[in-house]
Amino acid sequence: MTTDSNTAIKERVEQQLKEPNLFKVIYMNDDKTTMEFVVESLMSVFDHSQETSVHITMEIHEQGSSVVAVLPYELAEQKGLEVTTMARNQGYPLLVKMEEDA
Repeated sequence: MTTDSNTAIKERVEQQLKEPNLFKVIYMNDDKTTMEFVVESLMSVFDHSQETSVHITMEIHEQGSSVVAVLPYELAEQKGLEVTTMARNQGYPLLVKMEEDA
């Protein structure tokens, strides 16, 4: 019995690429963080327009919180930390939360 060492086995592996889970970035209302800071942070960190930033800020003020962005985990975490650092550097207690988008 002879074996042919030139025989190649081809195996097809199908990879299914899955979109990364998205996370909501949520600003929580407080009595100390100014609306001006919130508007500015939405514009500078999340690239919202002035009009959208004002609308979101009013929603946070009136409803107690608002989703400001829905992003992949790493990006949501980075931007949340960036805003938190900005807030603390200016003496504001702004709380930024993350929740997985359902």
